[in-house]
Amino acid sequence: MTSVTVVVPMTIRRRAGRKQIIGPDGAQIQVGGDVAGVAETRGDPALVKALARAFRWRRMLEEGRYGSIRELAVAEGVDRAYVGRVLNLTLLAPDLVEAVLDGRNALSLRPASAIPDAWLEQHHAFQ
Repeated sequence: MTSVTVVVPMTIRRRAGRKQIIGPDGAQIQVGGDVAGVAETRGDPALVKALARAFRWRRMLEEGRYGSIRELAVAEGVDRAYVGRVLNLTLLAPDLVEAVLDGRNALSLRPASAIPDAWLEQHHAFQ
């Protein structure tokens, strides 16, 4: 099997809180803007990051990369209680996840017992 390495000279700059990629020809591409294949979110960055971590961690547990939340927490260098709290975000109703990503719902990383199991109850709790 052969591999090909492609090198594209570019610069990444932060402007007005957003990242921009400056190509070799000076063309600017705003990361998260109207670029094909790049998703834009207006949600709280900390909560969006927590959601991304939650689904990534759940996948890692389901694939058997880690046998327990404790193992995962040690590998990620975070507190076990935090991992448990964040993993509960994967139980949110899909439309609530979308609302968080769109910035229409400002959840907080509540204690695990504060997120209801039933999606209908979640809608009442978070609206």
